Amino acid sequence: MSLRLAQAESQKLTYTPSNMTWSSAMAQAAVLSDSDLKRVLRYCQSRRHAVRDATVVLFSLHTGLRAKELAALEWCDVFDSDARVRERFTLRAAQTKGQRARAVFINTQLRAQLERYRSLQRRFEAHAPLFASQHGRAFSANTMCQLFLNIYKGCGLEQCSSHSGRRTFITRLANNGVGVRALAELAGHSSISVTQRYIDVNDEQLARAVELI
Repeated sequence: MSLRLAQAESQKLTYTPSNMTWSSAMAQAAVLSDSDLKRVLRYCQSRRHAVRDATVVLFSLHTGLRAKELAALEWCDVFDSDARVRERFTLRAAQTKGQRARAVFINTQLRAQLERYRSLQRRFEAHAPLFASQHGRAFSANTMCQLFLNIYKGCGLEQCSSHSGRRTFITRLANNGVGVRALAELAGHSSISVTQRYIDVNDEQLARAVELI
């Protein structure tokens, strides 16, 4: 059994050799509450690569990017030639799961974190990986997934995975009234039915809904 197959089996997820993805169970990764996020960010402060790890988590939460897409980012995707954070950028087809390019928008909170992350870098190389491993190389999709698992497990969030930020992104936007078609576009889904499976429905949301009658 190959290392990747063994890792997938140990995580009890369905491995698909043709595209190295996991089953729709990933869409059921736990959604992060505000208190969960605070716990994650506090834990990141104790890690060796504290700012990088916090930036990865916040990038996932504020853009909904997949682990593969985060791993594929280069500095020039997110920063312009003057090393300023872009307001939006185009995720190239080759960087995505579905080979479909899409626009990614960077909000104020993420921009502030990215500026902090940039300020700690010794130099700016346009085509270097935005997030580098401890060996200075780009993460793979698998090692980026493992980074998320290590962070969440380290702070006691056993039900979270690399898809938790993505589910949180979609759920929070849905709770704030963003329509499912816009959500599907932001998430890079070809079908709104896929996007709907990512939206977490809880008692608080249902209680607010019935007050609209």
